[in-house]
Amino acid sequence: MGNEEYAWIHIVALLCLCDSSASQLSYSISEEANKGTVVGNIAKDLHLNVQYLETRDLSIVSSYSKKYFDVNLRTGNLFVDERIDREEICPNTAQCSLRIQAVLSNPMNVHRIEVSVLDINDNSPAFIEQSFSLNISESMSPGERYLLPIAVDADIGSNSVKTYKLSQNEYFSLDVQSGGEHGVSAELVLQKALDREKQPVLKLILTAVDGGNSVRSGTLQINVNVLDVNDNTPIFSKSLYKIRVRENMAQGTVIIKLNATDLDEGTNSKILYSFIKRGNIDPSNMFNLNSETGEITVKGTLDYEETSAYEVRVQAMDQGTYPRSAHAKLLIEIIDVNDNAPEISVTSLMTPVKEDAELGSIVALVTVSDKDGGNSGVTNCKVVGSVPFKLKSNYKNDYSLVVDGPLDRENTSLYNVTITATDEGSPPLSSIRVITVHVSDVNDNAPRFMEPVINVFVKENSAIGSVISTINAFDPDLENNAKLTYKLLDSYPKNIPVSSVVNINSETGDIVSLQSFNYEELKTFQFKVQATDSGVPPLSSNVTVNVLILDENDNNPTILAPYSEHGSVNSESIPYSAEAGYFVAKIRAVDADSGYNALLSYHLSEPKGNNLFRIGTSTGEIRTKRRMSDNDLKTHPLVVLVSDNGEPSLSATVSIDVVVVESTADIQTQFRHVPIKEESFSDLNLYLLIAIVSVSVIFLLSLISLIAVRCHRTDGSFSRYSAPMITTHPDGSWSYSKSTQQYDVCFSSDTLKSDVVVFPAPFPPVDAELISINGGDTFTRTQTLPKTDKLSYSVSEEVKPGSNVGNIAKDLNLNVQDLESRLFQVVPGSKRKYFEKMK
Repeated sequence: MGNEEYAWIHIVALLCLCDSSASQLSYSISEEANKGTVVGNIAKDLHLNVQYLETRDLSIVSSYSKKYFDVNLRTGNLFVDERIDREEICPNTAQCSLRIQAVLSNPMNVHRIEVSVLDINDNSPAFIEQSFSLNISESMSPGERYLLPIAVDADIGSNSVKTYKLSQNEYFSLDVQSGGEHGVSAELVLQKALDREKQPVLKLILTAVDGGNSVRSGTLQINVNVLDVNDNTPIFSKSLYKIRVRENMAQGTVIIKLNATDLDEGTNSKILYSFIKRGNIDPSNMFNLNSETGEITVKGTLDYEETSAYEVRVQAMDQGTYPRSAHAKLLIEIIDVNDNAPEISVTSLMTPVKEDAELGSIVALVTVSDKDGGNSGVTNCKVVGSVPFKLKSNYKNDYSLVVDGPLDRENTSLYNVTITATDEGSPPLSSIRVITVHVSDVNDNAPRFMEPVINVFVKENSAIGSVISTINAFDPDLENNAKLTYKLLDSYPKNIPVSSVVNINSETGDIVSLQSFNYEELKTFQFKVQATDSGVPPLSSNVTVNVLILDENDNNPTILAPYSEHGSVNSESIPYSAEAGYFVAKIRAVDADSGYNALLSYHLSEPKGNNLFRIGTSTGEIRTKRRMSDNDLKTHPLVVLVSDNGEPSLSATVSIDVVVVESTADIQTQFRHVPIKEESFSDLNLYLLIAIVSVSVIFLLSLISLIAVRCHRTDGSFSRYSAPMITTHPDGSWSYSKSTQQYDVCFSSDTLKSDVVVFPAPFPPVDAELISINGGDTFTRTQTLPKTDKLSYSVSEEVKPGSNVGNIAKDLNLNVQDLESRLFQVVPGSKRKYFEKMK
């Protein structure tokens, strides 16, 4: 180690545990110590395990522009990292120390370290003046004293100027005076009267010597000019003047008036005052001295924090041919006033802070300083406003800004923390510092869907691969914590895996159909979609998707027996005596579609000019329009067109040849015609009554058998499904509905034929609600209902808008207040919306 003779180290460790997170260590080190010089072992003095220094990320932080110290994480030694010059850091200051902080993480601890910088004798005394001249009259008597310049040494204590030496001569001696804290001064004492004629000029050497172990010195040449005769020296009223002046006193203010007298007369008694510049301190920079009156006024800005006192030497010189002078000492003490606001500095800022940071986590290290003295330098520091942070005192004016409440980035991602520091001066001064704290995201929010259930309407026969809906979820987190992926959860509509029916784009949420849907086979199905974020650990949530297939008009009407044979021409006979309204035949047809797509209408496509027959548009019954005439043909070919009400409309045709016979005996088919009016009760009426009763009995037996079969299929329980319901229609047909199947029973009251046809009608699954209305329309509610599967109501045709059909909420045991929140709506199964819910 170089310079070992003066770079010695005093290590004094004082460990003061102020609380669980702060303590102070004190060390001492000589200035100019070599880089790498060990100051002390932090691990040992703080009782830390050296093996954990790296894992706890031990670091040295400070507010200085240079990094004077660093730490060896393998040994725990604090060592010098840059050259330390005490005179540069603490000029003109007896005590010099560097304040640094040792910061440990996991958990966060802060330890204050104060390193005292010891002075070494690395500066020699030096005089500001190159030479110094004295004019001394030859008449001066031995014992006269003359003040000499002082030498300046940047070192302090024993290394500063300790004494002065004068070169050998026969006329003068040197009187060295110790001024205590104000240093050492020297006066030239006349020992022997001068003789100008013998030696007009004397050259002397003044040497300033410091008190270091390795003594250093500086010299000044003194030229003594021997003058002639001015017998009396001016005399000050005091040899020492002491005054106290408040800092920041206005310029031009008179602080003192000097007074000196001279017993001589004339110009030898006229006195002029002046400052004596000593060393590197020039009083004329701060004060003005009126050379004639002796008044001293303030010139510069007095600042207690820069200089607390001034020692000024003044001179009074007469105006004789050989002027004589006297000097006095003026001590000016500066009184401190509270003119400096506290200074807030952030030595370390640990940002961003995770939103799940624990209470007490350190966010920043704050230091407060005030240049004033006394109470004016005592400060109080606090956080202003309502923020989840507070200041925790570490040591004296060192604080830690710590977390004091829960953080939520989704609510507040940035805090401007205002810190105010106020001193105890009169009046008190304060300062404000704003620290910006960023809050970083953690994955604490699961993805969210806008609705718990999503209803998707898809037309049947839609193209394979088409996007039927797009699922969107949002996550208030950031970046990967908000990056979502979607997937289908296992579901088996009709025992088919949902993954074979639809697929979902994991990134966009697009749901793509994998097959073309057929309303007649599958009316609705349900599955769940899960949205998962990319956080660690990932969070997810589910949404239920109801897919409802919308019917398209893709089925032609089907003609039922006995006219169902395709391409055949059917024949019916009527008597020549048939009256108007005579029943000829009844065409029956069904359509596999639903709603308007299954609403059938019947029309005759007959030759021009033939107005003998008509057909019921909704019933399909063919009747005569008038009585026969001799001009009418004997055979009438009729083409019946059966059309649905879809767009575009689909149709089917059936051909019937109506043959006119002379008498009823020629009609082979029994119970073929029914006259509109009968004058008396005949045998034919009796047969008709028997036929009607027989058909009714058969119909009732069929219904009972059907109900028994359905009950047997459901294990004899009606707990899941509502009771069956039979509704009569104006066209003479009946509808029977139960559970998830509806049956239409067609029967004509004015026909002689005992034809009963039962066929199933479309019905949605148990998670949709049907409202069956007389007239053939069905309405589906998309909200999943309770256990009830179907509601049935009846209304008359031409009923006025606004008429009450029934109370759905009451019949379904629903709370009326929940209808809007549960998105209750009535969706028509036809193109016109006949019904709506009342608010």
